Amino acid sequence: MEKLLALDFSIFSMVAVGFLIRKLSVVGKEAERIITDLVLDVILPCSIFFSFLGKNEGVSGGDFLAVFLVSIGIQLLALAYSRYAFPKEPQDRRISLGFAMICSNAAFLGNPITEGVFGAAGLQLASIYLIPQRIMMWTAGLALYSGETNRRATVKKVLTHPCVVACYLGLLVMVTGITVPDILTAPVQSLGRCNTPMTMLMIGMILSEIDLKNMVNKTIAAFTVHRLILMPLLVFLICKAIGISHLVTGVSTLLAAMPAGASTTMMASKFNRDPQFAVQLVIFTTLCSIPAIMIWSMILS
Repeated sequence: MEKLLALDFSIFSMVAVGFLIRKLSVVGKEAERIITDLVLDVILPCSIFFSFLGKNEGVSGGDFLAVFLVSIGIQLLALAYSRYAFPKEPQDRRISLGFAMICSNAAFLGNPITEGVFGAAGLQLASIYLIPQRIMMWTAGLALYSGETNRRATVKKVLTHPCVVACYLGLLVMVTGITVPDILTAPVQSLGRCNTPMTMLMIGMILSEIDLKNMVNKTIAAFTVHRLILMPLLVFLICKAIGISHLVTGVSTLLAAMPAGASTTMMASKFNRDPQFAVQLVIFTTLCSIPAIMIWSMILS
C-alpha cells in the first residue's frame, strides 16, 4: 500500500507541474500539441517495445489471448453504448458520448498507470489490450462522426501506428528469443523511461484549460459515472466470474476506467459536431479520473 501511495503521489505531482507550466505560459498551445505527438509517436512506442525485452514478466500466451478477447468484449459493449445511451440528447452530443466510450484515454494515460501498478507485465498486456480499441476507433468511431469509413485507410492506420508496430516487433523478439544489442536497446530504454513524466505533464496541461463555471451538466456527470465506475466495475465482475487471471483482470479493469480520449475533441471539431461539448466531456472526465484511478489502483493491486 505504501508503494502504491508513493506512486500515486509521484504521478499526480507531475500532473500538478504540467498544470502550472501551462497556466504560467511556460509552454503554449503549439508546444502542447508537439509534446503530444512526441509522446504518442516516439516515447510511448519505445516504452512498449522495451517492455517486451529481457525476461518475460510472468505473462503467458494465455494471458495475451485473454486480454485481447476481454478488450474485444469491452469494445462491443462500448459500441452498444454508443447506439443506445442518452437517446434524448441532440445527435451531435450523442455522437461524442458514443465515441468517448469507444475511444478512452487508455493509450495515453493508461499505459504509464498500468506500468506503474503492474510493472512491465502490465505494459505488455496493455499494449495488446489497445489493439482492438484502435481498430474500433478508426472504424465504428470514425463512422459515428462521418457516416462512412474507408476500410483500406483503416487497415493502414492500424497496422502502421507506431504503438502497434512496437507491439508486434516486441512480440517477435519475445517469442523468437532474438538478442537485441545494447547499442540499440539503451536509447530505446532511455526514451521509454520518459513516458510517465511526459504523459503526466500533458494531462496537467489539459486540465489547466478547465473553466469550472461551464464544465459540467447532468449528461456529462452521468457519462463520467458510466465511464469511470460502471464500465470498469462490469469488466471486473465478469473477469472474476469466468476465472480470468488476477493480472489480466487488473489490467483490463484499470484500462476500462480511463477517461474520454482526447481524440473525441479532434473528431468533433473536424466534423463540426458540437466541439465545445466534446472539450467539456474530455476535460471533466480527465479531472474526475484522478481520484477514480487512485481508488481502482488500490483495489486492483
